[in-house]
Amino acid sequence: MTLTQSPTIVFMGTPQFAVPCLRALIEAGYTVAAVVTQPDRPVGRKRVLTPTPVKEEALRHGIPVLQPHKMRAPEAVAELAAFRPDLIVTAAYGQLLPKAVLDLPQYGCINVHGSLLPKYRGGAPIQRAVMNGETVTGVTIMYMAEGLDTGDMISKAEVPIAPEDDSGSMYDKLSEAGAGLLVPTVAAILTGTADRVPQNDADATYAPNLSRDDERIDWRRAAAEIHNQVRGLSPRPGAFTTWNQDVFKVWRTAISARKAAETAAAEPGTVVALDASGIHVAAGGGVLVLTQVQPAGKKAMPASEFLKSGQLKAGDRFGGEEA
Repeated sequence: MTLTQSPTIVFMGTPQFAVPCLRALIEAGYTVAAVVTQPDRPVGRKRVLTPTPVKEEALRHGIPVLQPHKMRAPEAVAELAAFRPDLIVTAAYGQLLPKAVLDLPQYGCINVHGSLLPKYRGGAPIQRAVMNGETVTGVTIMYMAEGLDTGDMISKAEVPIAPEDDSGSMYDKLSEAGAGLLVPTVAAILTGTADRVPQNDADATYAPNLSRDDERIDWRRAAAEIHNQVRGLSPRPGAFTTWNQDVFKVWRTAISARKAAETAAAEPGTVVALDASGIHVAAGGGVLVLTQVQPAGKKAMPASEFLKSGQLKAGDRFGGEEA
């Protein structure tokens, strides 16, 4: 198939993750007729109404922006249909698309998803992969279907997760990987050469949006598991425990070199040592060093800085209270 004119693309996305994908389409010379993103939201303590990162990028390029509260609303579908899209590209848009939208473009709707499908379907694939201690993840571009991330796969790119990575660094890496994969994938779709591989539902795993329970540290778990939890929840929303009945956030950790025999009698959550490297806490297996923390009412700080207050002592215990 030879294209006689530039196809009309509508891009749908919301957070910073999606911005490189939009930018890649524009720089490749595609006609992005409109951008659909979530409504502006109040941000910060002063609740300043703030546009999404994708909206800001679209406006920089003079692209019309649609911000329906519900994409399923008939008026939202009609507004989108007026642009007569040949292809709809989504990346972290934040709403499921109704069949009326999926059926609009002749080349279909595709989605840039931050995992190697069918693993980690759902809204928090990056955080969940890090929290689960994965060493490799990636990006999948797929045709969209009515199910949650169930459509046929077109292309994939693997991205390693290094031991020092957290969800923030992986967010950036996967965002760029998705942008790099998108342009050749779109070209293959438009020329009729794209692969279409059905997902094996038997291999599917899920990455639901994070809840408050996901953020709470259970000191009965192994130190390595808690370390991965902290990595996966940084830079937001953060893992937490409790201390003196207040929330005590934990932003950075390391696995302690202390031998298990030294702390075998300590209850999980017990502070077993304090030194320049941080706060050593007994876990269900091994010892975790808290290296960056945030006590209630304070800003995040190195654990060594917090220890200067003298408030925390060996033998104190984290957790156990409700917050």
